[in-house]
Amino acid sequence: MTPADLATRLGIPSGPLFFPVTAYGRDGSVDLDVYRAHVRRGVEDGAAAVFACCGTGEFHALTPEEFQACVRAAVEETGGRVPVVAGAGYGTALAVRYARLAEEAGADGLLALPPYLVLAAQEGLLRHYREMTAATALPVIVYQRDNAVFTPETVVELARTDGIIGLKDGLGDLDLMQRIISAVRTGVPGDFLYFNGLPTAEQTQLAYRALGVTLYSSAVFCFAPEIALAFHRALTTGDEATAHRLLDGFYRPFVELRARGRGYAVSLVKAGVRLRGLDVGEVRPPLHEPGEHHLKQLAQVIERGHALLEEDTTK
Repeated sequence: MTPADLATRLGIPSGPLFFPVTAYGRDGSVDLDVYRAHVRRGVEDGAAAVFACCGTGEFHALTPEEFQACVRAAVEETGGRVPVVAGAGYGTALAVRYARLAEEAGADGLLALPPYLVLAAQEGLLRHYREMTAATALPVIVYQRDNAVFTPETVVELARTDGIIGLKDGLGDLDLMQRIISAVRTGVPGDFLYFNGLPTAEQTQLAYRALGVTLYSSAVFCFAPEIALAFHRALTTGDEATAHRLLDGFYRPFVELRARGRGYAVSLVKAGVRLRGLDVGEVRPPLHEPGEHHLKQLAQVIERGHALLEEDTTK
């Protein structure tokens, strides 16, 4: 898939962007059978794309061999129905290695995660992403967050780089995002994709849509696809009443629960998948599992979300 092909397919917001969790067995090893089932269900439920082995998929916890096996499994399970984008990160040498492993596994594109540990200047960040992009023929989406925060001028240079098709924002600085979008719009011909990549992105998506950012990652889709789809449909059809009802009754309580534990943006989502009936195992260290009290609250929040959908269908 060429950069233009992937950009076209991702640019049509036909459904939520699915970031599957990585399944582990009781012995802690990757369970590819359960992972395949998780990916398959997501595609059947209406995901517009599969982002394999990214943040929600515990990229940081996977060996290169496990990473490639998961990406290959995702590619096989989607069968070309939707694009598969794989995470890739760490320092430049390892990011290049993961990019090539993803290409060998059949991925359609890459989500370039922040480099490991260092606080680099803009020149170094630009060189890092350009070298990573040049290492394969895969289109690249750059993820802004943590220690990878860009000036508008740097994003213009990224957008001018062959193979880089978009920016995913996990920072949440809307002033910066507006300046980035303006700078790229006036400085680079053609389309450039933008994604809301904040945790539980639905909570902030109304604000991002005001900037023209219609694409967003949905961790909720992993464990409550009906709710994620209803919210996505409400946004695309302009149904503000449904969007506000879900924000007030489901997303805000979920976000408040997520904020009660470090790493809950992953471990709480994984717990939600288990509550749905698919045993994807626990998170790997250094993440930890939610406490029993929080698991009960999660079940209540999900139940309330589904009740809101029932209310909607009776009106």
